[in-house]
Amino acid sequence: MNKIQGPAIFLAQFMSDEVPFNNLNNLCKWAASLGYKAIQLPTNDPEIFHLEKAARSQHYCDEIIAIAAEHNIVISELSTHIQGQLVALHPAYTEMFSAFIPEHLQNDHQAITQWATSQLLCAAQASMRLGLKAHATFSGALMWHTVYPWPQRPAGLVDLGFEELANRWLPILDAFDDADVDVCFELHPGEDLHDGASFEQFLIHTNNHPRANILYDPSHFVLQQLDYLAFIDIYHERIKAFHVKDAEFNPTGRSGVYGGYAPWQERAGRFRSLGDGQIDFSAIFSKLTQYGYSGWAVLEWECCIKHPEDGAKEGANFIKKHIIRPTDKAFDDFAGGHSNADLNRKILGLTSEVADDG
Repeated sequence: MNKIQGPAIFLAQFMSDEVPFNNLNNLCKWAASLGYKAIQLPTNDPEIFHLEKAARSQHYCDEIIAIAAEHNIVISELSTHIQGQLVALHPAYTEMFSAFIPEHLQNDHQAITQWATSQLLCAAQASMRLGLKAHATFSGALMWHTVYPWPQRPAGLVDLGFEELANRWLPILDAFDDADVDVCFELHPGEDLHDGASFEQFLIHTNNHPRANILYDPSHFVLQQLDYLAFIDIYHERIKAFHVKDAEFNPTGRSGVYGGYAPWQERAGRFRSLGDGQIDFSAIFSKLTQYGYSGWAVLEWECCIKHPEDGAKEGANFIKKHIIRPTDKAFDDFAGGHSNADLNRKILGLTSEVADDG
């Protein structure tokens, strides 16, 4: 068994123009002051981290590593959640994602896909230069508007959707394979890869690509009413990244999984700060440790009630307390002994004559 690394923190919900969230040095200093040992670093803000420069310059990557190291911080993973979403963007969502699309590419879907793909290819190179082994992203969504089968989905639609999704991601997965980095898809509502079944479909269409892996975030499974502990039993070999995020699901006579278009505070399923929701993190950390997960435990703060800075402060200690030091011995070793074939046969009531007859 391996020991989970942590605590780490995903910076996406904290970066801003205000000190100390306005540059990488200040963010690392702030994270370290709270007890974090690593940061998961978004790549969509060149003022914080310049992805294209990192892809082509080892010197720049060494500077990034040095800035973090000055505060005893390392980078756990890079994140291309935004760019990954745009690898497979259905036209219906163009306006809603327009803030994340370069202005000169607006409404040119082929150009958007090409740009997003180039961003992921840069992320593969940047991750390699930074010495990282995992990368966090989204899959994008060509089929999400058909997730509920009404009207009935035409025959062949799902296969075609996954075939196209795989065609877009296979060159990216190959690039990450060349870089020796795992692509970890956060299985998330709004993405074509949102649960175990959809991830399995993707594996089929990518020929079980070894770099197609999972960022495990139990909060999204609570909101879908999926068994987040059984998920680990099924997919632990593909779990290569971990968001520690809490959630709760309290259905009413008015609203359930779909939320009724209500704001977050009024939904049955809500994200919460660590310890304020319903997720059994003791069981999660136990299962991940049992299965040998050796990656980072990364706080992703999203809560509709608590202030983010309080959530970040509490989250570091929460994760630290849940990380398990794996045992190097069995609890009943004291009662054991050396293997003795004659003794074992005697315990089982097997005589030497029976053995000879066999």
